[in-house]
Amino acid sequence: MGLEQKTAQMGVVTTTLEQMVNWARTRSMWPMLFGLACCAIEMMAAQASSYDLSRFGMELMRASPRQSDLMIVAGRVSRKMAPVLRLLYDQMPEPKWVIAMGDCASCGGIFNNYAIVQGVDEVVPVDVYVAGCPPRPEGLIHGILTLHDKVQREKLTKWA
Repeated sequence: MGLEQKTAQMGVVTTTLEQMVNWARTRSMWPMLFGLACCAIEMMAAQASSYDLSRFGMELMRASPRQSDLMIVAGRVSRKMAPVLRLLYDQMPEPKWVIAMGDCASCGGIFNNYAIVQGVDEVVPVDVYVAGCPPRPEGLIHGILTLHDKVQREKLTKWA
């Protein structure tokens, strides 16, 4: 009988600090409410009982950036809204992540004009892009799981 079988029977778990911290970060992300257009309806639907983001530890959307570590930008960002978006992002504690939800947040969508930012990555760094116009709640859940995979691979030295 190997060490893994013996320690499992005794109720002992062996892991690294890095794996444990990243596991905790993925199970306790608190998203910030930042719905700007029609994609926000799909983001709300992902929170509802049919899709239930609570199973990922996202019990409720926070309205305060100081209590959030995940910003989901859902919809088009106007040039007038861009400084507000950046201010909210700067107020979020480290570590923080951003999901660009929908074509408008990702690349400007069908709004190719002077008033709309052609991708939210011009304002804040984006970790995951969710495609669609508007994207389905399943797309947002896939984006969140993709972000979880990215966080699981992060090194602790990045945040030191």
